[in-house]
Amino acid sequence: MSTPRIADTSAQDVAIPPRSNRNRWLLGGGATGLAVVALAVFALPAFERWAEAEMSVSRERLRTAVVDRGDLVRDVSVQGRVVAPTSPTLYTTQPGVITFQVAAGERVAAGELLAKVHSPQLENQLRQEEAHRARLAVQVDRQRIHAKQLRLAQKKTVDLAEMALVAAKREARRADLAFAKEAVSQLDFEQAHDQKRSAELAHEHAARDAELQAELLDFELRTTELDLERQALLVADLQRQVEELAIRSPVDGVVGDRLVENKTAVAPNMPVLAVVDLSRFEVEADVPESYSDDLAPGMAAEVRVGGNAHAAELTAVSPEVRDNQVTVRLRFVDAMPAG
Repeated sequence: MSTPRIADTSAQDVAIPPRSNRNRWLLGGGATGLAVVALAVFALPAFERWAEAEMSVSRERLRTAVVDRGDLVRDVSVQGRVVAPTSPTLYTTQPGVITFQVAAGERVAAGELLAKVHSPQLENQLRQEEAHRARLAVQVDRQRIHAKQLRLAQKKTVDLAEMALVAAKREARRADLAFAKEAVSQLDFEQAHDQKRSAELAHEHAARDAELQAELLDFELRTTELDLERQALLVADLQRQVEELAIRSPVDGVVGDRLVENKTAVAPNMPVLAVVDLSRFEVEADVPESYSDDLAPGMAAEVRVGGNAHAAELTAVSPEVRDNQVTVRLRFVDAMPAG
């Protein structure tokens, strides 16, 4: 008896021939060629620079350093001139006739009298107001004396009313004792108490009148004192105006140009002369316009005077351009150079 056989898939299998290695070698060779070409592209410029170099230096002979980032300092060398930054111009405050006490070019000290304006109207007004102030002062003194007199009179009235009240109370007590012993009539008893009540009212009204009179006197005296204070302020203001007629130097320096003639009439707020302060100088220089964008107040500068360098600081830059130049002002940081 034969054994049955189970069919497998061998009849369905198909043999595939092995793949050739030629394509693999072609792909590998192409990638290597591209890498060589790229290396040549990047290395060729460096090789050309190396080939064109005239000489080579050993690395041991070179010195290297770290580069730090900082501000680029640009120096501008210009010619400058010394100027006086402070030269106040003096003005008149009142109309009048001016008389100069100094000539142009004279050295003056601070507070020294330079000119005086003669104003008869203002001086006469000052004397009138001073007299009015003196009259008010006398009036205040008179008011104080009058107030003392009225207070004394009111005190006398109150004291008399108080004495009358004491007498009325004594009579009322005597009437009470006599009426209790039936020594006086009912009418006399009532009259004694009426007189006591009348004395009490008179004393009360006298005291109140004295208080009101004292308040009225204080009010009148205070009003007169306020008038005196107001007049004193007016006199003080006029004295200030008269003192301002004397024009004095605000600084130590030299008298500049006199802007009006001597012994001429002047109007209020009219310039009459200028004083140049010689205690502080600055340097004024013209810088080319091409450097104007780089200039700013506060920049450090150096001023050379007689071969010596002095530290300075840029204080001002003119916004106006003249002849392709910008005017700047320099101030000495330390003490000014001698001379």
